[in-house]
Amino acid sequence: MSLPAWDDVQPLSLDSAPLPEYGAGSLADLLPTLVSHQGVEGFTPLIQELAPADRNCVFLIDGLGWEQLRAHPAEAPFLTSLIDSSRGGTGRPITAGFPATTATSLASVGTGLPPASHGLPGYTVRNPATGELMNQLRWNPWTDPRKWQPYPTVFQQAHAAGVHTAQVSSPTFERTPLTKIALSGGSFRGKLSGEDRMDLAAEQLGAGDRSLVYTYYAEVDGKGHRFGVDSDAWRGQLMYVDRLVQRLAEQLPPRSALYVTADHGMLDIPFDEQSRIDFDEDWELRAGVALLGGEGRARHVYAVPGAENDVLTVWREVLGEQFWVAGRDEAIAAGWFGPPGAMDERVYGRIGDVIAAAHDDVAIIATEKEPKESALVGMHGSMTAVEQLVPLIEVRS
Repeated sequence: MSLPAWDDVQPLSLDSAPLPEYGAGSLADLLPTLVSHQGVEGFTPLIQELAPADRNCVFLIDGLGWEQLRAHPAEAPFLTSLIDSSRGGTGRPITAGFPATTATSLASVGTGLPPASHGLPGYTVRNPATGELMNQLRWNPWTDPRKWQPYPTVFQQAHAAGVHTAQVSSPTFERTPLTKIALSGGSFRGKLSGEDRMDLAAEQLGAGDRSLVYTYYAEVDGKGHRFGVDSDAWRGQLMYVDRLVQRLAEQLPPRSALYVTADHGMLDIPFDEQSRIDFDEDWELRAGVALLGGEGRARHVYAVPGAENDVLTVWREVLGEQFWVAGRDEAIAAGWFGPPGAMDERVYGRIGDVIAAAHDDVAIIATEKEPKESALVGMHGSMTAVEQLVPLIEVRS
């Protein structure tokens, strides 16, 4: 299957939005493919190019998009050297899913389901039961995790099938709701330093005849948000994480495969009024809107009851040359959140009445309601190549 024409798209038409490769080459397809090769029932190999391995490790580097990696070979010589031999020798990336944001992507990785099914379809979304915005990364306000995301994780199902399963990450994440509903199963092993995580991940990988190990590193994303994706601080993090990958790769036990991927890419948004459209200062965009959810490049817009069509019309007129703007049913039918039939009834009301996904290098900020998010240098969320495409770097022992 060839990649969508990521650079050959036209704004305005919803048909021009390059969709995630749900079912064949998205983050949600990775773990189902790996555990199907390990003999776990109920799963099929969705990413056809991946060969079986008894021991599989997924190293997710937060914020390391495919285009950023390809643009910085000097900072990531080890990762770069592996590109052409990865994904069965095709060297192709995979896609994050929409929106391209951490909570959504981690849930897709861990459950093996698209956002339409697992139900974390954005950074902040409306809880239909309360009418409040729910931050799915920080889990605020508190919501029962198992009701919000009731499906078992792939890790849980693999563990039940006798696969040695472990997550190796910062101790900070051990008891978070997002970890519980997306990444739990088997054992959680907390280590603070990146080097310790790599060593422990390799140890856990060799602890079973069949193993599934997940490890994670956050600071590439952190530096990109704060300083930008071409800053010295970001480049330094890329250099560091490249060494971490090599450290882990050199310790792989026999019959192992290591897959290095990410939850999204990122781009820098200029600090000017044309690039940062302030919702809190724009009376046209605010008219008829009850809640503004999502994030700067992937907005969920919840209208006052009865104003849905008017809000959609205005947002298209004001933003249509820079954003793909869709009504809820249009976005679902187009496959933004998953393939046909994937939308769970419990998830439907979490989707905005209007969804605005950035095409250009712009963002809809909210300086009063979201001061911290509005001040970020690097942003992500939409369906452009720089945000959607993530690596699938492969190392085998």
